[in-house]
Amino acid sequence: MILHKGETLFRQGESGPLYHLKSGMLKINRLHADGAITLVNIIVPGEIIPHHSLISPNPYYGTAVALVSCEIEVLDAPSWYRELEGDHVKCRDIALLLQSKLRMMQQRIDQLSEVSPAERLRKLQQWFQTFVSVSSLTDVLTQDEIGQLIGLRRETVNRLLRAQTNRARE
Repeated sequence: MILHKGETLFRQGESGPLYHLKSGMLKINRLHADGAITLVNIIVPGEIIPHHSLISPNPYYGTAVALVSCEIEVLDAPSWYRELEGDHVKCRDIALLLQSKLRMMQQRIDQLSEVSPAERLRKLQQWFQTFVSVSSLTDVLTQDEIGQLIGLRRETVNRLLRAQTNRARE
């Protein structure tokens, strides 16, 4: 299945299949009771989502939206869980997928632990480029979302991006 930029793969609270992201990038947004939306995760090629449902089914934790065009394989959930019962290799593969995601989250924590806001932004930009080539993060994320990922206010992100643009022009 092909999902184009801005299209929704699944919505928070729904139940359904699992998905293997073959190419592209997705964001997972969580809608809160007060109407606020928070960017909670970025999904990169090779991941099977939702992560919290790899061993047992659960409703979708957030809404998955394509950041760029994506190629996605739909995995039948009942078949997936049935195969897990007797397939230790598949269980190990799931453990390795989750380990990989934990390592990615460790990289994200490193980004957040940078003292300099400019360095946080630079590390996020560098990380993004390893998965998808964009001229600017704002091609795929709002300044608010960038701020959520690196623990900064939107205004600070705006100031940092303007400073980068001014340096590039010099």
